[in-house]
Amino acid sequence: MRTLELPSATRAAGVLRLPGSKSISNRTLLLAALARGTTELRALLDSDDTRVMREALAALGVPVVAREGPEHVVVTGIGQAAGFPVKEAQLFLGNAGTALRPLTAVLGFADGRYGLSGVPRMHERPIGDLVDALRRAGANIDYRGKPGFPPLAVAPFGPGRTQALRVRGDVSSQFLSALLIALGWSGRAARVEVEGDLISKPYVELTLGLMRRFGIEVRREDWSAFEIPAGVGYVSPGLVDVEGDASSASYFLAAGALGGGPVRVEGVGSESLQGDVQFARVLERMGARIAMGPSWIEASSGAKLSGIDFDANLIPDAAMTAAVLALFATGPTRIRNIASWRVKETDRIAAMATELRKFGAAVEEGPDFIAIDPPASFLAPRASRPEPHASRLAPIPVDTYDDHRMAMCFALASFGPRPVRINDPGCVSKTFPAFFDEFARIAS
Repeated sequence: MRTLELPSATRAAGVLRLPGSKSISNRTLLLAALARGTTELRALLDSDDTRVMREALAALGVPVVAREGPEHVVVTGIGQAAGFPVKEAQLFLGNAGTALRPLTAVLGFADGRYGLSGVPRMHERPIGDLVDALRRAGANIDYRGKPGFPPLAVAPFGPGRTQALRVRGDVSSQFLSALLIALGWSGRAARVEVEGDLISKPYVELTLGLMRRFGIEVRREDWSAFEIPAGVGYVSPGLVDVEGDASSASYFLAAGALGGGPVRVEGVGSESLQGDVQFARVLERMGARIAMGPSWIEASSGAKLSGIDFDANLIPDAAMTAAVLALFATGPTRIRNIASWRVKETDRIAAMATELRKFGAAVEEGPDFIAIDPPASFLAPRASRPEPHASRLAPIPVDTYDDHRMAMCFALASFGPRPVRINDPGCVSKTFPAFFDEFARIAS
């Protein structure tokens, strides 16, 4: 297994231009493919997840042409039609939920025959609630393996049986986002009602904002119901500049809080569409100093970090960064309302608990929470640590579970008293292939 050893770090400072947001990139690629007209996308994320979306669209007959490399592409949309130019295809979508779930919904309203599959972990991530809603709308979708999970077989759309659809909101917000995007393309008036509490609301807000940019205004009744107008369809806005990835920003902002700073990330800020910019406020609560402009955020060390108790429902991805920061905080940290961690690229609650314990933390995990008591070794003043001998200490190995966020979060542990060895560091290619190069540039 390939590994990467990170030496003990004591200082972090610098400026980083963030790669494009994965959530915006994949949503915008799909919306551009469904729209009337040609859309130019700039600052698009180039990663495993966006590549599988681009490859899937190309396999469906949608022209996606790189203009100045993979971060600048032109997409010629198919418009509001019966379906895609290619009527039969097998699509492999890796472990990209932001590709497989919305494509499942869109193809459910199309007129072709398609197979959708991914890596083994993708076949363990639930999709049954989305499929149930699509079937009620008239989609013909069958499971090719375990019911409720990919891989899937999609046949031509049948006659719709209802205009009022229901979908669960407490497993993954991607189900609702996928359904809204697909219904917007279908041209059918529809009402979508959410069963249970909707998690990760900022991601749904992001979907609604992007649909609006492509010409469809969805009427929202609080977070319990959504109404899509009939006969509108998507229209290209012409040019879309993809903002930087707010989830990726969390690692560098946290490094600034640990290593003095200032560390500035550019590409997201107070005007960002992404909910994960609110991680900056979590850092403030823990004791960091934060400054923010319309398209940048800056973090530096303030008072000694303190553990906090917070509801992470709105920022589930960035909350993982807070779990590793808890190693350095005085007092316990409790992160609540994160049941969605269980069905991500890995069971993130179990994985996070296992790896944090390697550093000496006392960890309690539950169905939807994790609580961390920091180890004494991380709380010792830096001046009292045996820095000259740190390089001779055995590194602490971190398993990453083929989960990009596990790898990136635990890079922060290198600010502790011992070096860190990241197993399978290449998993960051899912969203941020250059992560460790950028981390080494600001941390020393």
